[in-house]
Amino acid sequence: MINLKTLEIWLVTGSQHLYGEATLQQVAAHSQEIAKALNSDLRIPLTVVYKPVVKTPEEIYATCMEANASANCIGIVAWMHTFSPAKMWIRGLKALSKPVCHLHTQYNRDIPWATIDMDFMNLNQSAHGDREFGFMMSRMRINRKVITGHWRDAAVLEELGAWTRAAAGWHDWQGARFVRFGDNMRYVAVTDGDKVEAESQFGFATNTHGIGDLVAMINQVTDSATDTLVKEYADTYRISSALLQDAALRDAAKIELGLKAFLEEGRYKGFSDTFEDLHGMVQLPGIAVQRLMHAGYGFAGEGDWKTAALVRAMKVMGSGIPGGASFMEDYTYHFDPANPLVLGAHMLEICSSIADGQVACEKHPLGIGGKADPVRLVFNSAAGPAINASLVDMGQRFRLLVNVVNAVAPPQDLPKLPVARVLWKPYPDMKTACTAWILAGGAHHTCYSQQLNAGHMQDFADIANIELALIDQDTRLREFRNELRWNEACF
Repeated sequence: MINLKTLEIWLVTGSQHLYGEATLQQVAAHSQEIAKALNSDLRIPLTVVYKPVVKTPEEIYATCMEANASANCIGIVAWMHTFSPAKMWIRGLKALSKPVCHLHTQYNRDIPWATIDMDFMNLNQSAHGDREFGFMMSRMRINRKVITGHWRDAAVLEELGAWTRAAAGWHDWQGARFVRFGDNMRYVAVTDGDKVEAESQFGFATNTHGIGDLVAMINQVTDSATDTLVKEYADTYRISSALLQDAALRDAAKIELGLKAFLEEGRYKGFSDTFEDLHGMVQLPGIAVQRLMHAGYGFAGEGDWKTAALVRAMKVMGSGIPGGASFMEDYTYHFDPANPLVLGAHMLEICSSIADGQVACEKHPLGIGGKADPVRLVFNSAAGPAINASLVDMGQRFRLLVNVVNAVAPPQDLPKLPVARVLWKPYPDMKTACTAWILAGGAHHTCYSQQLNAGHMQDFADIANIELALIDQDTRLREFRNELRWNEACF
């Protein structure tokens, strides 16, 4: 599991010298108390760090530059305890490169009716101090998250926790490296895209290696390492005695070990491959990809580097939340008018983090790719709420498309389907969801997450400064079409 607690969010409180030293000491004490409470709340998975109260343009600029330089700081939570004249913030905000959450709160929850006086009023000025700060952020056209409510309220803590997860996903992309083994699946459009623009917009780099580079690593795997991994397979999954004696299982284990070594040596956070470019490999990577995804790597098939990066980001964002996330594809439909369903799957590569019950390790023919029968993990996915997300290159910009879905148990057994799979009902209904997805140009590849919701993805899109097109319970096609048109003009 990815440890988010190593990352930091800084609580930066604004004030000014107008109120005197005694008031500033109270501001600092209140800010420290809030930071400590946020840091100890399980709904916020990162470490919350108190920073000294900023009272001048110089202090604000220095704090912003310190945040930029800190490897562990992934964002700032700003709060104006008193009135903080916002012209003081201009230089710092212009320099700040980390995401910002504006927490519109105040130290006290209730007005102390019997004792309130002007000293209290001078100290507790968030109601208009935050408006001053908000104006400047809007005037400077800075994307930020605004959360309103008392800092002890459950809804506030949940919303803040979700934003910190989005900030963590964004942070993980900065300087990230993804490898594409071979090229894009030939003639396919949506899985390709502009890697230069993506690196400029998102901060991650994608570069191609010939499959021979990976094969060389696979060929270096020792017999003893292979034996150890095969034993791990036997201890972890339901597996037949015949497969345990099959050379195909050892070949699959060598692929996993070689692939893992390649990723570690190159410091890659994810990868893609395609069955059209596997010269020198015995079988397509199946169980290897599934297990590496479970370990936190991003992946997508057919050279789809954008979805591989998105899978990685969503795994980081969901770390510690029950459930899992996986590369996914809308594979086939069940158009029963009484119970329409989507069957999500792929040839081999669905992450076992979304599995329901025991996972089987099996070998079956694939029918494409021209390789030996590959080993893969087979399972059903757990029922419950989930999302499908797709990162789409629209030519001049990127679009993040999200569909809220509800996974269901298969109404019947699938004894002859030798792949991992999940069945879901898309919101608001099958016809609307599928039509809206196609109107938005959504890919057939997605990241399927049981851990995240539309709110996480909206925060992520806002941090990335890209469009989010959401298909959910409230989607109506006429409004959705208009939204796409308006977003085209906006972005």
